[in-house]
Amino acid sequence: MYEIIEPGSHQEFEAFIEQHPKGHFLQTRAWGRQKPFWQWRGILVRDSEGSIRGAMSVLIRKIPMTPYTLMYAARGPVCDINDKETLKGLLDGAKALAKTFRSYVLKLDPDVTFEETEFMKHMEELGFVLAPKAPNFENIQPQYVMRLPIGGKTEEEVMAMFKPKTRYNIRVAIKKGVEVRVCGREAVHAFYEIMVETGSRDDFMIRPEQYFADMLENLGEHVRLYMAYSEGEAIAGTIAVHFGDKVWYLYGASSNSHRNLMPNYLLQWEMIRWAVETGCRLYDFRGISGDLSEENHLYGLYRFKSGFNAEFTEFVGEYRYIFRPIAYKIIEHGMPMAKKAVKKLRK
Repeated sequence: MYEIIEPGSHQEFEAFIEQHPKGHFLQTRAWGRQKPFWQWRGILVRDSEGSIRGAMSVLIRKIPMTPYTLMYAARGPVCDINDKETLKGLLDGAKALAKTFRSYVLKLDPDVTFEETEFMKHMEELGFVLAPKAPNFENIQPQYVMRLPIGGKTEEEVMAMFKPKTRYNIRVAIKKGVEVRVCGREAVHAFYEIMVETGSRDDFMIRPEQYFADMLENLGEHVRLYMAYSEGEAIAGTIAVHFGDKVWYLYGASSNSHRNLMPNYLLQWEMIRWAVETGCRLYDFRGISGDLSEENHLYGLYRFKSGFNAEFTEFVGEYRYIFRPIAYKIIEHGMPMAKKAVKKLRK
């Protein structure tokens, strides 16, 4: 039987997410606070003795000009992925929420690799539909990431795993006097200005400045803003999140000047050091393209992250459970066109 967890009564829910091997910061109530335009609810499934067997955090948002909402469970569910009974219980909880909030679909992109065929079989039997592969960030979360296993390793052992050129670039940054600091809200504006510069150079949309300031507030001790300085000038920055046994590289920005100082390599090393210090099992570089051909304009992401000897990881992708088929067809057809229009307006 499922339980619906309301905001304010989520402590047990959060503790389960943090200790579970499939736990993810995107499944926390704290991340729900980072999304103020969405409503947060948690779903729990217990065994006969009252112990939690599975959990799923969902965000719910009204679709403009419709009576419907979208329900999204980022990197959920958190449970034994081969426990079909628990998966069904979590889905039953989502169905109940869908009635309350008039949701037309549940989308989720689990922390499950494509080799997990038993999980995929269970999801199909439960009625989920797997979206087409998204090699170039077409879905909400990246389907392809780079992850570095660091469990039980020292800093020296981790450094030795890197490719020679990457180790050399880290040493270049140190030799040339690049200083990396863990900063607070006072550095958010400088980070944002560099992010604007990066977005303009690499042609991607960026979050508002307040979004990054709110992240430091909402995630608290789980998040760090790293800034790289050369002779007192901010030249690059990154945001990392630590939760459970993992650290994720979430955002990165670098100025057009001083790129020869290799600040991005030193920033990555400092974030990896945080993961080692906190006894993490994985350091997650997050998204890359699934198309690894050198002609792909996103190939540079793979080249940079693979220099740290991270492992190419393909997730199963984005699952959808459709509650209202007609509304799904209308909204899912209209949303891509609306997003293109918004992107043009922002440009």
